[in-house]
Amino acid sequence: MKVVIDTNVFVSSFFGGIPKQIIDLWKQGDITLCLSQDIIEEYLLVLNRLGLKDKEEINSLTRLFAESYNAVFTSNTPDLNVVIDDPDDDKFLECAVALDCKIIVSGDQHLKDLKKYIDIKILSPRDFIDSFE
Repeated sequence: MKVVIDTNVFVSSFFGGIPKQIIDLWKQGDITLCLSQDIIEEYLLVLNRLGLKDKEEINSLTRLFAESYNAVFTSNTPDLNVVIDDPDDDKFLECAVALDCKIIVSGDQHLKDLKKYIDIKILSPRDFIDSFE
């Protein structure tokens, strides 16, 4: 199952809880992470800005991205203008469209308010885990 994971979920995984369960599903090979250059850059920017002390974990994740571990990448995304109140969130929709991914997991209210874009479901971390089990 291909999944786009919003930055807020990805970063929250460092603090445990449901976001960590989602990232563990990726690390275990149960889901395939859909990525674009913009998404990876935002992940790393936010992690570094937060100054997370677990640099080994950040380096491990960077290595997994570089090795395409249970991940697919796109460098060619459409230019969408869907999230009017926060256009920066469009990158997650663009990645999902480009990679024919049907699920975005996000805690971002602007994305969650959409609920769906074309045939792409936008689920909260809890809703994703509940539907996955």
